Amino acid sequence: MTLAASGTVTGLPLRLAAPDPGWELAADVCVVGSGIAGLCVALHARAAGLSVAVVTKVGVDDGSTRWAQGGIAAVLDPADSAEAHALDTEIAGVGLCEPDAVRALVTEGPQRLAQLIGWGAAFDRDPGGRLLLTREGGHSADRIVHAGGDATGSEVQRALHEAVRADPGVTLVEHAMVLDLLRDGQGRAAGVTLHVLGEGSADGVGAVRARAVVLATGGMGQIYAATTNPSVSTGDGVALGLRAGAVATDLEFVQFHPTALYLGPDVRGQQPLVSEALRGEGAVLRDGTGQRFMVGVHPLAELAPRDVVAKAITRVQLRDAVRHVWLDARSIPGLAERFPTIVARCREAGIDPLTDLVPVTPAAHYASGGLVTDLSGRTTVPGLYACGEVASTGVHGANRLASNSLLEGLVFAARIGAELARSLPLPAAPLAGAPALSGLLDPAGRRRVTETMSGSVAALRSGAGLAAAVTTLAGLAQALGEGPGATPGVASWEATDLLTVAGAVTAAAAAREETRGCHWREDHPDTSDDWRVHLDVRLDSMGELHLTRRAVGTPVVLPW
Repeated sequence: MTLAASGTVTGLPLRLAAPDPGWELAADVCVVGSGIAGLCVALHARAAGLSVAVVTKVGVDDGSTRWAQGGIAAVLDPADSAEAHALDTEIAGVGLCEPDAVRALVTEGPQRLAQLIGWGAAFDRDPGGRLLLTREGGHSADRIVHAGGDATGSEVQRALHEAVRADPGVTLVEHAMVLDLLRDGQGRAAGVTLHVLGEGSADGVGAVRARAVVLATGGMGQIYAATTNPSVSTGDGVALGLRAGAVATDLEFVQFHPTALYLGPDVRGQQPLVSEALRGEGAVLRDGTGQRFMVGVHPLAELAPRDVVAKAITRVQLRDAVRHVWLDARSIPGLAERFPTIVARCREAGIDPLTDLVPVTPAAHYASGGLVTDLSGRTTVPGLYACGEVASTGVHGANRLASNSLLEGLVFAARIGAELARSLPLPAAPLAGAPALSGLLDPAGRRRVTETMSGSVAALRSGAGLAAAVTTLAGLAQALGEGPGATPGVASWEATDLLTVAGAVTAAAAAREETRGCHWREDHPDTSDDWRVHLDVRLDSMGELHLTRRAVGTPVVLPW
């Protein structure tokens, strides 16, 4: 059922206004993104004998994966089971997980972790050489592997970077922002257009021609004023996919990490993450009076799923009219040795977690939704794949379980690699791109987007606030092309991507009149069986966002 058009945004562009490509290169597969998902896809495609171009907005050693402090969840303990891991995942996902996707994740995960170790990733081990396992929020068993205590992402990024750099069949295009999808005469993905930052003219554009395109662009946390995501996480992959006609789903389920380091009321952009691994080792949350407030809220207390903890913190902040609560990690033995990254970042802010309480607050952290895919990573656009945070495989449902994200990248990258090896078509020349439907957003409007999202579409939502957010974002869309900065360039391209994704997230959040997972509606506080559906979002040929209900267990129709 298609939902009413009220509560949506119109006038969004179908392509970003940009010059025609002035240069191009070719490969069998174009991978956009250099985190765990993108680099693993590249390695699997190379194992199949395919040439690969990796396009990344940063350096290839600087993907979003390196920021991950948590670990990788996998069933390695004989006392644990895939069934238990699946159940924990589905409980966190609050009825919206797709069982087949979850089954693939938990059963194939250990093998893919072993493959990652084979590629050179070194994880923490005990004196006997066995992998050390710990527990994080929502898990019923110790099944999280870590590297360097709280530096798992950095170690994974290092190993994959070295493996990709050593392969002459991988062409790296670094510091490049992807713009739009190229299509061939049959409407199939045939590459991407992109801009290499700092080279050529400020609006210079090139192209990568390919037989398949894999989006692994990571998250969209920069649609919010405060996020744990790096500055490059501006939703470029989801925005590109929507403009290309791909369906996105579950976008309203933005996970707010409960414990970002609070640095002050005027600090914006990326905030340091204080990993829940500390809570796994005994750290507790306290209010301003020193009382623990998670006891009695959930049987797991501080180790409850992230949405539960984020909501509890938000309630305390509203109750006490404060901007943060306190994390007490002083009782953790060997804190500085076990969590050196967190301790160093706290000390940089003038806080010593060995002796001080740490101020923390929820911040936008992870997008549980994204471009909808099947179990082989295929989107609704032929030849276009998605992997990692930019994708919605059905694994996360309404709320991602801790440490399932890196695992998802490993598992579904392998599945995409197998699909590429099976069914890559012959090369075809791309057609000229369609003209942009409307102009670009002046970068001056970016702050209004992020303030609107943090003010009305964050951890606490209401019908009135969401309606106001839709009005604001729709007004910005109607003003595309206006203002001195609304000319082709990185700042306006990013701002336009942010507006597109923010509009889609807000439309979905406004439509879902219930509380489920990390979507919390104070005016609809209960979870409803009527809303046990995915909300699929697409951008029509007139630049209007449309939402459609899809029952759990019903796959989206793929035209290829």
